[in-house]
Amino acid sequence: MLYSDNPRVHYDKSQLAEVICQLRFPAILSIGAREPVDFQEAVRGMFPRYAAKEEQPAAKITGLGTPGAKVETPKPVVNHNFISADGHWKLNLTNSFISLSTVTYPGWESFGKHFDMPLAQFIRIYQPAFFERIGLRYVNIFSRRSLELEGESWRDLIAAAYLGVLAEEDVEESATRKCSVDVELNLDSSCRAKIHAGPGMVKQNIPNAPQDPEVKFILDMDLFMGGQIDPRMAAAGLETLHGHSTPLFQGAITDRLHAALEPQ
Repeated sequence: MLYSDNPRVHYDKSQLAEVICQLRFPAILSIGAREPVDFQEAVRGMFPRYAAKEEQPAAKITGLGTPGAKVETPKPVVNHNFISADGHWKLNLTNSFISLSTVTYPGWESFGKHFDMPLAQFIRIYQPAFFERIGLRYVNIFSRRSLELEGESWRDLIAAAYLGVLAEEDVEESATRKCSVDVELNLDSSCRAKIHAGPGMVKQNIPNAPQDPEVKFILDMDLFMGGQIDPRMAAAGLETLHGHSTPLFQGAITDRLHAALEPQ
């Protein structure tokens, strides 16, 4: 069963590595032309730390298939970072998106409270015509060691739909060099999901940092809706996306893993 009808619960041993909410809008040049002073003042109480970095968007090929085809390099984009005092929450603002991310997800209600005010202030200050995409992404990284499940196969913990060939009884995990499942599906008439699932090792990007040799299972769920979404409907859109996340997540794990996560 791809979707579960079990009720939403809080997991004491949640394996969420990051939760990200992003809203994209048609480019607002004033955000890139000057520092977002008014926006910082509005959110500084919750996000007192500030940093900015210049990012280079990917090159684009125009005129593909014609004699005039050429590679165009977009102008660099300034990404403004507003960070909470404890460093666990980060608000990002560029000329085409606003996002909130956290590495210590406390639950949907608290997450929403961290985003309600910044989103309202962004809409008040910059007055976007509409949002082109609203996305909510959950990155789960399951560690058998931290859940005291060492020795159990992924077949015992993850639903077969997300295992690929590892769901087969005659396939050994240790003999499988690479296996992942990538799927995109409609959740309803307006919402879609891109899901990546598969085992792998999580690398530290810090120079000379010791690497963790444990093979973990990554379940990356990106839920989103697109179109021309009225800014007044953004919060309702996020609620709708979140409503789809529970049946998807619980449908991806077995009863054994559900119990190991210690639902409350």
